[in-house]
Amino acid sequence: MRTPLLSICIATYNRASYIGETLDSIIPQLDDDVEILVVDGASTDDTETVVRNFVRNESRMRYVRLPAKGGVDQDYDKSIELAHGEFCWLFTDDDLLRPGAVSAVKVAITEGYGLIVVNAEVRDRGLAVVLVDQQIAIEDNKIYAPDEMEALFIDTLTYLSFIGAVVIRRKIWLSRERKAYLGTEFVHVGVIFQKPLHEPVIVIAEPYISIRYGNGQWKPRHFDIWMFKWPALVWSFDHISVQAKRCIVLKEPWRRLINLILQRGRGAYTTQLYQKHFSALPAATLWKISAWWISRLPVKILAYLLYQYGRLVRANALLLYDLYPKNIK
Repeated sequence: MRTPLLSICIATYNRASYIGETLDSIIPQLDDDVEILVVDGASTDDTETVVRNFVRNESRMRYVRLPAKGGVDQDYDKSIELAHGEFCWLFTDDDLLRPGAVSAVKVAITEGYGLIVVNAEVRDRGLAVVLVDQQIAIEDNKIYAPDEMEALFIDTLTYLSFIGAVVIRRKIWLSRERKAYLGTEFVHVGVIFQKPLHEPVIVIAEPYISIRYGNGQWKPRHFDIWMFKWPALVWSFDHISVQAKRCIVLKEPWRRLINLILQRGRGAYTTQLYQKHFSALPAATLWKISAWWISRLPVKILAYLLYQYGRLVRANALLLYDLYPKNIK
């Protein structure tokens, strides 16, 4: 069998209820230039059974079960090490590929791009309601030259917190530092932005991915990730300007009480997290008292009030869904 052009690399853990639908959306788009590789981080549910049923009927698909849970960063890195393709699509285990996705990516590969960013729509957890039509709001494909790294950073980084958008030349990934970014939850962002790329990048405007929003396995770690890990990663890139980083996230977003209020409304900020992060912090007394009281506000009432205010000011649809998902139809 010849070397495939593209490996669709899926790192998974305990997704028996979702990965079958994901694979059903991909397999009809396969040809002899494309393989699927599923790397399982030692799932304890029926994920292995579900995936092996697909492997039995699909010669272009492989399944590798790891001996222990390594985490999302380690498992995606391992999937690229094991992949056979010239390019790797780091796809997610609960989202869907829309028809034409693989063909569009293959065209971009043949046009000479080292990194391909595939746009997405966002749907509710049941995939019934479209929350966002396009994550990157562009009408046509957008190309970035190697010397336009900062523009790429500003335009795409918020979306690129979603790993499923990334299609990258395997040699680029393997040639770059990865170990330093394991455990950040966003190893792909570290690989892409640690230093300038030497090949052009294309962002595909058509939303070829349907994201199942609100289904992330990191939800219990939401506060730590978005208030600490993500900002630390974004601000770690020395060759990116301070102004560009501020376009994405503040260096210490938790210092703004409104961010703590929003996190509390989502149910992500608790008194336990106050004790963990702020109780011993050398901060102003008024700020600490406020942060403590916010951690004790009744979540349901706060979420409802924030939702109503968000409707008035036309807040981001995903924020409204986070606060009051039952009201999104």
